[in-house]
Amino acid sequence: MGLLERTRQAVEPELRRAVALLPDSLARIARYHLGWEAADGAPVTGQPGKAIRPGLVFAAARATGGQPAAAVRAAAAVELIHNFTLLHDDIIDRDHTRRHRPTAWTVFGDADAVLAGDALQALAVRLLAEDAHPMAARAAGRLAACVVELCAGQQADCALERRPPGEVTLEECLSMAEAKTGALLGCACALGALYAGAEPDEVEAMDGFGRQAGLAFQLIDDVIGIWGDPGRTGKPVGADLAAGKKSLPVVAALTSGTSAGAELAAYYGRLPDPADPSAVERAAEAVDRAGGRDWAQAQAADRMARAVHQLSRAVPDPDRAGGLLALAEFVTRRTY
Repeated sequence: MGLLERTRQAVEPELRRAVALLPDSLARIARYHLGWEAADGAPVTGQPGKAIRPGLVFAAARATGGQPAAAVRAAAAVELIHNFTLLHDDIIDRDHTRRHRPTAWTVFGDADAVLAGDALQALAVRLLAEDAHPMAARAAGRLAACVVELCAGQQADCALERRPPGEVTLEECLSMAEAKTGALLGCACALGALYAGAEPDEVEAMDGFGRQAGLAFQLIDDVIGIWGDPGRTGKPVGADLAAGKKSLPVVAALTSGTSAGAELAAYYGRLPDPADPSAVERAAEAVDRAGGRDWAQAQAADRMARAVHQLSRAVPDPDRAGGLLALAEFVTRRTY
């Protein structure tokens, strides 16, 4: 969409300047992960990422009466934090593919990918620390608190993965998803409002909008993780099921009390060879028959309704909220 393309054009120069501050051994990993270079350092062209989170910073700033151009460093900082989490998540989840090519850890090794992620987080802090905007210090504090919440969400995710299928509840999974996904989208919206000089209650409402939209995003992402088209996702069909992930549609199915839910629990109890496509296909069918896909899609719609309610508290004028609503629709109406 046009808003995201304009966001990329505005934020990428700031990202490149930030990454250039790193030692080259770390910068080359960051440049590879961000989609700017091949593993051998050769420049590449392609889609480095959707830029949804910096797009939210800009759209929130505009919606609350500010100028997006004043929030470029904040937008870049949010994108750096997002990519810090992706580098670490790929290692934790042992994902081999991201954006249709090998993940950084598979190319450079676990340790180097972890350290590159750490460096991106430090760059985000530096961008805000060196920003002359009067709200930069408050933005830095808010972003730091968000990172702690992201880490707690990831830790909760790992803990849930270790527990037997029958001991995981939907409430726990939704709380984890809000911390792991919703927190950063909420922070992005809050930073945009901060940089626009919004009142504290408006900033909190914008945070609430982003959190609820983030939950909707995660629900749809989990649906795509099971039924997504590999040509679009860059991952095999049923990748989340093959990895044994207890995503939201899966937990909804496991807790459904249906025979299909029991069938799915048996699959998770023994986790057959992930290379066996028939087993993964049967598991996907069980999630569907148990109502997991329908629940996730309905829940995503409900979360978007809550997001719109939060947005109306901060931005009563629908015309001013147009950019945020367009972004929210984009991330929750993706096809798979």
